[in-house]
Amino acid sequence: MFCPSQPAAAPFHTAIRLALWGTLACAATAHAAPPLGLQSIAHTVVLGDTLERLALHYLGDARRWHLLQTSNRVADPRRLQPGSVLRIPTRLLPTSSATVEFVHGSVTRKTPDGTAFVQPGQVLEEGAALESGQDSFVAVRLADGSVVRVQAQSEVQLQQLRRRGRAGSLQSVLEMHRGSVETSVPNQDKTPRYLEIRTPSASTSVRGTRFDVRLTPEGKTATAVVEGTVAVQARDAGQSSAGALLKPGQGVAVSAEGQVGTPRALLPMPDLSGVPEALHDAALLNLPLPALGEATKWQVEIAQDPQFTQVLRQGSFSAPMATWPVLADGLYQLRVRGVDAEGIPGYATQRPLRIKTRPIPPLAQSPAPGAILAQDQAELRCTEVPGVRWYHLQVAREEGFQDVQASAERQDECRLPLAGLALGRYYWRAASVQQLADGSADHGPFSPVQPFAIEARPAAVDALAEQGGGANLALHWTALPGQTFRLLLTRDPEGTQGVADEILEHPAWSAQGLPPGTYYVRIQVKSASGLQSEFSPPRKISVNHSVLDGSGLPLRTLSGTAIQSP
Repeated sequence: MFCPSQPAAAPFHTAIRLALWGTLACAATAHAAPPLGLQSIAHTVVLGDTLERLALHYLGDARRWHLLQTSNRVADPRRLQPGSVLRIPTRLLPTSSATVEFVHGSVTRKTPDGTAFVQPGQVLEEGAALESGQDSFVAVRLADGSVVRVQAQSEVQLQQLRRRGRAGSLQSVLEMHRGSVETSVPNQDKTPRYLEIRTPSASTSVRGTRFDVRLTPEGKTATAVVEGTVAVQARDAGQSSAGALLKPGQGVAVSAEGQVGTPRALLPMPDLSGVPEALHDAALLNLPLPALGEATKWQVEIAQDPQFTQVLRQGSFSAPMATWPVLADGLYQLRVRGVDAEGIPGYATQRPLRIKTRPIPPLAQSPAPGAILAQDQAELRCTEVPGVRWYHLQVAREEGFQDVQASAERQDECRLPLAGLALGRYYWRAASVQQLADGSADHGPFSPVQPFAIEARPAAVDALAEQGGGANLALHWTALPGQTFRLLLTRDPEGTQGVADEILEHPAWSAQGLPPGTYYVRIQVKSASGLQSEFSPPRKISVNHSVLDGSGLPLRTLSGTAIQSP
């Protein structure tokens, strides 16, 4: 077994390092003295070793033995002392490369030759720097099968991509300047390997298969381990003794000054039972989140694959709602985890998430939300959607639509008459249905639920009581609390010769300055909810200006006719 050695001094300022080896023994050694940069590999000479053999094993070419002789100052290359230690400079190892596994959004590759956008399948050479923009992600597969997922708004450089010999284990160093990365490593075999991720605040040696590293804008580094063992300490060699060994299910934060915190348990998996399994909003991707509990914010991701190599959306949210630009219809993977006060992400809950927004639903046209409809003329109407073949409308007693009272699944028009529906409160919704090329139906999501109510129309006025006479004629009728009225006064029973049109707050009306003559009155009743009755049949009334006696009664002739004032 060959474990990486520790050089005398660190080549960079403070940083985090994540080193991955093929054996637990190396991880234990790393905990005792984590390597601060893979400058060289220590090889303990055994009987039979020669510089040519070591050059073939490490450098892939036996003819390069003299480079090992020079770097180790070997006096006699034919006689190597068993038990002595030779240093194999990493810079002499054959170079390797990485491959872009997946890219979404704006991700650029910077090399001495310039900057260009990366493409899936592209080969990345040692020294290439990757920079991801907002809502942009890239997954890079190293030569040993390890996958490094660079999250949005991150900058990572492939500082070192080397092999031990032509087909030996990979020696990789990644320099992370900002953002976060998640790493998945294939199951370890007997072949040793080394993977190091550096940030500007700590040093970490790792033997793990699932871990992630996050660098805050303030320079703090948070490491969380799901599987494997991680040793963390400051990148500065002068602080190498201040470290912590992380076991699976633990995390630690390292300050910008290199102070390593106390390991803590990762937050538990969040409960997503209250989060919808499907989203239907065609404008925005709005995902309700559970209460934070012990977490300070949620880390939320949506990917195309269960391994989360193909991440499409990611964000941190302290409010109970994650919002992004909408995605195309399809089945995705959702992953949510809490982040504690130190910025360490906890265990994740992962489950499928379906997005179905097409064909878009129609908009509710009438009635208005919460409106009252008359039982004899109730009808639902919604807007037409271009290119849609049918409409599906539903009416239910409750918002969950478990007891559908009226339904039309293939309406050519976006309308639904409600004749015969009982009085009461209801909810309705509508969906568009598209006909596919093979004749099958593609049912879109329902529109937002709208409440309404059905009430009986108020009864028309069926009896009028007259009081007084002559110019002091007054009408009265019975009414229910909250009812108002509209009174039409005309000269003819057909209502074509209008005289007055009045809104009355009370069930009473009196003649005010009307010329003597015959009139016809019709009354409409309006309930407190706004429903209106039909106008009552016309009723004939007479207005005259009689001469009154001292008791207020009209004076009459000997024949009994009231005497009119001149």
